[in-house]
Amino acid sequence: MKRALALAGGGPACGLQIGALQRFAEENMAFDVWALSCIGAWVGVIYHQFDKKDAPERTAAFFRDHIFREDRSYDRFPINQVFAPDLIDNAGALASFLGDPRSYQNLYVPGAMLKQIGRNLAFALDRQRWNQGDFNLLVLENLAAHPLSRFATSLMYRSPINGLSRIYYENSSFLKSLDFDALDKDDRPFIYHNAWNVTRQRLDLFANARRPGYFKLTPQSLCACSALPYIEETVEMNGDVYCEGALVDTVNFKRLLEDHPDLDEVWVLRIVSKEQIRAPQDLTEGLANLCMLFAASVGEDDVKLFVNHVKEDRREDAPEERRWPGRVYEIPVATGIDFDWNVSNLEAGIAAGYRETSNILDAYKAGELQDLTRREKPEHEKLQIHPGRKPPAKDQRPPRPTVV
Repeated sequence: MKRALALAGGGPACGLQIGALQRFAEENMAFDVWALSCIGAWVGVIYHQFDKKDAPERTAAFFRDHIFREDRSYDRFPINQVFAPDLIDNAGALASFLGDPRSYQNLYVPGAMLKQIGRNLAFALDRQRWNQGDFNLLVLENLAAHPLSRFATSLMYRSPINGLSRIYYENSSFLKSLDFDALDKDDRPFIYHNAWNVTRQRLDLFANARRPGYFKLTPQSLCACSALPYIEETVEMNGDVYCEGALVDTVNFKRLLEDHPDLDEVWVLRIVSKEQIRAPQDLTEGLANLCMLFAASVGEDDVKLFVNHVKEDRREDAPEERRWPGRVYEIPVATGIDFDWNVSNLEAGIAAGYRETSNILDAYKAGELQDLTRREKPEHEKLQIHPGRKPPAKDQRPPRPTVV
């Protein structure tokens, strides 16, 4: 039995993957190919730093000790242990901005200032505009017209810094604590992750084994694969700029079947879903929703597309060499976690991932687990209305789902 494991992106929900790996290890269930993206790449790489018998617990301990933050500390400092701002480069960016003559251009805009004087007068004379929305817009436009606020705003948003934090430092003790040489041991599986090459506009793959079409998996590539724009600075490698690959492929299926056609099974661990999204109570939760909602939707679509491609390749008119006979299984995404980088959320994710994987493995061993590539579509998904054809009669249409 040759299996592949796809660990998707999802940041602080990674406890679900760690719990699943603990349960897989108890069953001695091995995976020959690990297809990774974003936080899934960190989980997969860190997991294979250690010997097989210690890997599940030591992986959990690494994330608990080095990435997530203790609850009491996180309560008033909601940032994980690795998202640190680059103070030296920030100071250099400040000096560069202040010394650049272009930074002082277009600060004084007489036309905008005169126009704003008219707006202020119109606001003062019209009581109907005395409401919160109009007042806030008025303040915004006053700031936009004032030379000093224009300078301060451009200093914040136009300095040559493209992320709140930076994770890649060549000589950092955090990255040196990872043993990348361990990935080259003979008993390690084929491990690869993605990263988006912004310079060349393509998705690049990085692996622990030399193979055509793959670059070498390094600490630099691992940081690049999780460089989420605005949150983390981009990473430059070999003259090209990279950011997070999960923006394009949240579940990294690229070249999985093309390079490993002898796979019997593909197991998928998405860790974020739309059902996990809650109404944000503060900026921390709002920013987390911004990241995770797209990851949930893109990841779900990735799985659907992958399964549909497999089904299409099995059609009778498809070439024989493309007909992959394997099976695809997915661990359900637990919804009872949030997107906080605190230890309690990590532990909750580990427990939920372990539980969901146990349920799936029970069904798998009983021969009752459904293969996604052989699942029949529900009737409402089969229905197609083609241009020029009349839609089915009302009583033949599938019922609308109940909205709660």
